Amino acid sequence: MTIQVMLIDDHPIVRAGIAGMLAQTDGIEVIGEASNGQEAMPLIRSLSPDVILLDLRMPVIDGTELITRLRSDGNQVGILVLTTYDSDADILRAIEAGANGYLLKDTSHDDLIRAIEATSVGDSWLTPSVAAQLMRSVRQPEGEQLSSRETDVLRLVAKGNSNKEIAAALHVSQATVKTHLIHIFRKLDVNDRTAAVTLAMERGMI
Repeated sequence: MTIQVMLIDDHPIVRAGIAGMLAQTDGIEVIGEASNGQEAMPLIRSLSPDVILLDLRMPVIDGTELITRLRSDGNQVGILVLTTYDSDADILRAIEAGANGYLLKDTSHDDLIRAIEATSVGDSWLTPSVAAQLMRSVRQPEGEQLSSRETDVLRLVAKGNSNKEIAAALHVSQATVKTHLIHIFRKLDVNDRTAAVTLAMERGMI
């Protein structure tokens, strides 16, 4: 039985490379491609792939949001995240949203094929380094997880942006930024911006 795969990545050269690799593999067929979640949604419905290979950071609708929408719709397609991002926050958000597996783009050809095969039958697959990070995150109490927007705010703080600049970048009010910071400080159990950034970087959250 041929495993039908759909590729979702905003870099055409990445999709072309993966498609070329999979074309040489018996039992796997790439049946569709998309550059972001919005473009992918109707294709997923019409093509009904067995497995989706999905990047996380994409415009319009990113990978985690797409996973969330698919699972909310009751779609149980196998979802395998294939990305360059390996922070604890990215991994946890994807897995909690409903991804079946998580691989980094430096994974080997053989591991990618095994991951696709596992995902196609509903099994989970994690790159060893990702599995290790996930276990550390679960075993080591680190307070509540930051929301996606809180992570966005903290990344901008880490770049030295003021509340006003963060508000402009995220198209929210300065009051909203302050509220996010209060929540961040509480969740990380810190008292200032510098401590929040330092701790978040140590934990791989940003």
